[in-house]
Amino acid sequence: MLPSMAEGHTAVGWVYDRRFLDHDAGPSHVEGPERLEVIVRALQQAGLLAAMDPISFQAATPEQLALVHDPAYVELVRMLCDEGFTFIGSSDTGIGPKSYDVAALAAGGVLAACDAVMEGRVGRAFCAVRPPGHHAEADQALGFCLFNHVAVAAEHLIRNRHLARVAIVDFDVHHGNGTQHIFESRRDVFYISLHERPGSLAFPGTGAAEETGLGDGAGFTLNVPLVRGSTDADYRSAMERQVLPALDRYRPEFILLSAGFDALMWDHVAHLSLEPASYRWMTQTLVDAADRHAKGRVVSSLEGGYDLPNLGPAVVEHVRRLMA
Repeated sequence: MLPSMAEGHTAVGWVYDRRFLDHDAGPSHVEGPERLEVIVRALQQAGLLAAMDPISFQAATPEQLALVHDPAYVELVRMLCDEGFTFIGSSDTGIGPKSYDVAALAAGGVLAACDAVMEGRVGRAFCAVRPPGHHAEADQALGFCLFNHVAVAAEHLIRNRHLARVAIVDFDVHHGNGTQHIFESRRDVFYISLHERPGSLAFPGTGAAEETGLGDGAGFTLNVPLVRGSTDADYRSAMERQVLPALDRYRPEFILLSAGFDALMWDHVAHLSLEPASYRWMTQTLVDAADRHAKGRVVSSLEGGYDLPNLGPAVVEHVRRLMA
């Protein structure tokens, strides 16, 4: 039975630290600290933050980051931040003096959330972290991302919590190239991504439906590219026809969510047309799948979402369904 905060509700853990605001991606960068400020304020105003269970955590160690990242790359990120560089890889991925520490802290928060769920201290968890992670490759920063928090967590669940099947469902509007590439030759992690189709959205240019995994991992990657202008109804169809049947066949023991909120119709980074309420049913659908197969275990980690007026309401819908 999942830990209950009240009759009919599941205890949901909360991962947040004001130090996440210290990552400086550069002046007027779309991935700014105000994203988290908006989320915290919205959860407070909705009365949800007080109902969540704060999870204590510390920064992931270099050894923990090296579960999925090349140790030399981990050290490179640290060195560039220490030396005062302002970006890594490309100017899109801005960094500041504290960016290594903040990104390591974010990864540590997602790890702690997974442990809290595995130990039954909470039933599910939401991690309001930054910078985002799903574009980070094993040896390369990309798309605002330094370390791939969800990938580190999945590998931790496999190696240290001895799970045999972990599913990652990524509903950020951009394809999670880093997560896919880290696991695409394996079957113990099933990566599922719903995103705007390559060609319609320039970045990152991966995630075609034909990308289904390599070698032993063939069939354990599911990309669901959506055409420009796709609406709530299109997402519902994709979930019902592709995502849910795939999860039911796989029977994951844990579900990790790369929770991007940039498919909202007002978000200028893409061209899709979801509304905040879309994240209500989408989250409920994934929670139901976790209840069927994974003892309800879900950890959600923030990825994108840049339209500030609607980001807060979308996250409120998501967290409220995690509590259901």
